[in-house]
Amino acid sequence: MTQYLSAEDILGADDLKPQPVAVPEWGGTVLVRGMTGTERDRFEASVMDDKLSGVAREKLLENYRARLAAACMVDESGKRMFRSDAEARRLGEKSGIALDRVAEVASRLSGLSDDDMEELTGN
Repeated sequence: MTQYLSAEDILGADDLKPQPVAVPEWGGTVLVRGMTGTERDRFEASVMDDKLSGVAREKLLENYRARLAAACMVDESGKRMFRSDAEARRLGEKSGIALDRVAEVASRLSGLSDDDMEELTGN
């Protein structure tokens, strides 16, 4: 017999467990967690054009890894470490290799796939 989840089961589930990611370029380890549904919608909306009719390619690619890493790096209490666009821009000035490592985990934990990127860019 199948056991179906209740709303309370779903809302009470701990489904945003952060994963440690070693970043030797920064001299240590960071915690990366996937985005919530709301955060992912907001992240994807941030690359839409002004009419919300498609993706502005420049917005998608500009500082993408840093914006994704900033959206997903958390402290030990689970709070985002980088909260502003200015902080994400500063993060973008860090090592591309390090950002790529963090962004790869952030992408996987957030359910962002290559298909999602193709859908967003129209390619």
